[in-house]
Order: sequence, then structure tokens, then C-alpha cells
Amino acid sequence: MTYIIAEPCVDVLDKACIEECPVDCIYEGGRMLYIHPDECVDCGACEPVCPVEAIFYEDDVPKQWQGTYTPANYEFFEELGSPGGASKVGKIEKDAAFIAALPPMGEGH
Repeated sequence: MTYIIAEPCVDVLDKACIEECPVDCIYEGGRMLYIHPDECVDCGACEPVCPVEAIFYEDDVPKQWQGTYTPANYEFFEELGSPGGASKVGKIEKDAAFIAALPPMGEGH
């Protein structure tokens, strides 16, 4: 199990969660952030600092996002693998296919 970042993060990219993550497992894509399922230690430090409340424990992702954002978080890492820390990689100019296909999100979407 891991934490999942959902729709409120798309086109927001606040990054408060990155600063709080003790294991550097939150990666920046083109339009949103993604939590690496194999690197996350399930500490939950990221969840309360997210200003848009986009982070959920995998079992607690709201139903409207379970079939889209949960698989998108896993898909993002299919080609990347496990580099052992987001700071080593920096921003990755790609997103999971579902995220990339979304129309631009306005503030407070």
C-alpha cells in the first residue's frame, strides 16, 4: 500500500508534501506530483501538509478517483522504475496518460 495523489493536485503542484517527505519519494511530473509506491514508507507526513487535500492513503482514495488516479500513480513509474529518490531525478516532463489527456484545470477545480 502507498499514498495516492488525486485530482486536486493537477496543475497546482504546491510541493509542500515534497518538503515534508522524509524518504524523498514524491516525484514531480509535468502536471502533478506522484508518490512512488515502492519507495513510500507509509509515514503519512505528506497528507496533512497538502493545501488542496489531494493526498490519500490508497484504501481511502475517494471513489470518483479510485479507477483513474490510483492507476495513474502506478503508471507514472512504469518506465522510470525506482531511481531511489526524487531529488536525484528532478522534474520529469511527462505524466501518466490519463493525466496528460485532461483539459487544463483552473484554480480550485
